[in-house]
Amino acid sequence: MSKTPEQHPILHRLVLLGTLLALGGCSWFSWVPGIGEGGEDAEEPAALVEFDAEVDLRREWRAGVGSGLGKKYVRLQPQVVADRIIAADAYGLVAAFDRFSGKKVWQQQVGEVASRGWSLNGLMDRKDPSFISGGVGAGEGLALIGSTRGEVIALEVADGSLAWRTYVGAEIGAAPAVSREGVFVQTIDGQVLALDKDSGEIIWRYGSQVPLLTLRGTSAPVAQQGLVFAGFASGKVVALRAENGEPVWEQRIMLPEGRSELDRIVDIDAQPLISGSALYALAYQGRVMSLSLRDGRPRWQQEVSGHQNMAQGYGQIYIVDGDDTVYAIDQQSGDITWQHELLARRKLSPPLAFSNYLLVGDDEGYLHVQAQLDGRMMGREKVSGDGLRAQMVVADGTLYVLDNGGSLSAYRVTVK
Repeated sequence: MSKTPEQHPILHRLVLLGTLLALGGCSWFSWVPGIGEGGEDAEEPAALVEFDAEVDLRREWRAGVGSGLGKKYVRLQPQVVADRIIAADAYGLVAAFDRFSGKKVWQQQVGEVASRGWSLNGLMDRKDPSFISGGVGAGEGLALIGSTRGEVIALEVADGSLAWRTYVGAEIGAAPAVSREGVFVQTIDGQVLALDKDSGEIIWRYGSQVPLLTLRGTSAPVAQQGLVFAGFASGKVVALRAENGEPVWEQRIMLPEGRSELDRIVDIDAQPLISGSALYALAYQGRVMSLSLRDGRPRWQQEVSGHQNMAQGYGQIYIVDGDDTVYAIDQQSGDITWQHELLARRKLSPPLAFSNYLLVGDDEGYLHVQAQLDGRMMGREKVSGDGLRAQMVVADGTLYVLDNGGSLSAYRVTVK
């Protein structure tokens, strides 16, 4: 079902702009992800240390995906669907490739960029006209993306044709989730919405109060076992019934503390991670917590902060914190197994765990391979000069990496 977009709500941007101006500009906020590029006093990224490489990273193919991820700190991760990998740029191009050869199967332009003329959005986003802010989600034969204009756009995986597009009222800040019950999206104004997967019609909405000041973006919802799990800027995680949006349980991961609105930012921007009977949630300036999937009861908590998606493997949870320290935390006890600051301040991507490896990308375009067992460095490859911030994906031992400039590459990790 097609719906005509209305003007994007900007109240939260007005509040944020007033706060920024009152405090004297974006340099005050260089420590907040997605705001500023670091002031004069910002610490330099850690220098890369030499080590004896244990693995090689071999590129299998490389392909272009539009014009890249833009400057709005969006993280448009690719998605593997059967024999295809689907990726998007920030300017409305979505493309599917044969994941074995890199040959393009189809591409679709889902909208046009706006004028670069003056606007509040242009001021806040440095006049970057990109508008794709959530994606890629995939399932039930659909590839889904969300936009800053408040649209959810569904394409047929088979040929890239438009299935439907629906206006939901506010910017979509993360990839939509799909299950047989429907399509689920989270907006930056604190709502989770369920859409009919065949028509795009809105079935239900669930709203959460949004604090005065938040990080850019949102957590991506997770749809599993007839429930939808979502984290909010208030520091809460909620489980909702997929069929009707009824709350099943909610749990606070972190209570806002401090005297200023900056101190009180406790966004859950990391996607909830589900493993077995546990859900793991991570709050910015807060903690990571293990919850019972059934009733939300806390099992353990650890004082580690972050906003990136987590990874799981070897009985451990992997987290990149705000200073780019990499942590491995025991899933059962919550104890820190190891932590390394070898890549501190290098603006790391979310971690990816597969086989016995843990991989992260950095802002200079390096791909780093660590051992899940103890965090030691095992390999390194310069993938791109444009930097890496998107979530990587893996299928059948092949790693897929989308760089900030829009190049999608397939790599194999081999033992030396």
